[in-house]
Amino acid sequence: MGNLGATEILLILVVVVLLFGGKKIPELMKGIGQGMKEFKKASHVEDDDDKTSAEPKKEEKK
Repeated sequence: MGNLGATEILLILVVVVLLFGGKKIPELMKGIGQGMKEFKKASHVEDDDDKTSAEPKKEEKK
């Protein structure tokens, strides 16, 4: 259970095409791609913030 074969994937793709239509699928994929890009960007920025806040601040000597 949990393994998808070629037949199941093909069936899912046919259902998606029937639900959304051929013209809407590129728009849907573009939206998903942009969402993933924003998520990765936000998580990367958050990681950078964590690293810089963990480092002690150096005091300037005169």
